[in-house]
Amino acid sequence: MPRTLQDEIGKRRPFERPREEAYLSLLRTCSVLSCPFARLFRAHGLSEATYNILRILRGEAEAGRRGLPTRVIGDRLIARVPDITRLVDRLEAAALVARQRTAEDRRLVLVSITRPGLALLARLDQPVKALHERQLGHMTEPELRQLSRLLSKSRRNPGADPQ
Repeated sequence: MPRTLQDEIGKRRPFERPREEAYLSLLRTCSVLSCPFARLFRAHGLSEATYNILRILRGEAEAGRRGLPTRVIGDRLIARVPDITRLVDRLEAAALVARQRTAEDRRLVLVSITRPGLALLARLDQPVKALHERQLGHMTEPELRQLSRLLSKSRRNPGADPQ
């Protein structure tokens, strides 16, 4: 029988409110699933956020676009971070991204992925896929689609704080 959150955290009494249990279960699941990814990325000099930035920029490059402003990158991140500029600075120092001003508006700076950034992501593609398979491969595709729908629904709560 699968262990419940109550069992995992050693809670003696059942949760009083299903909303509390669901929220804590989400936090626990995020922690359990993200740790192996954090280790993988750290071994390549990245954080989860900097990996995500590189993935966003690779998508832009594959679509034939020149790059994105830092603000747009921040909006597209999976997990919000307070200082996107600092993360881009680190990636630029490692030669994984480049910044350039546009001719149309010298105030606008676009961030794009470099060849070394693309090469690093290419090396990480298979290990990332393998981690996804190890972590969620025991679930069926209908279960995974249902989980994604429920998680999406939980984020669409009109009463929730967007930031």
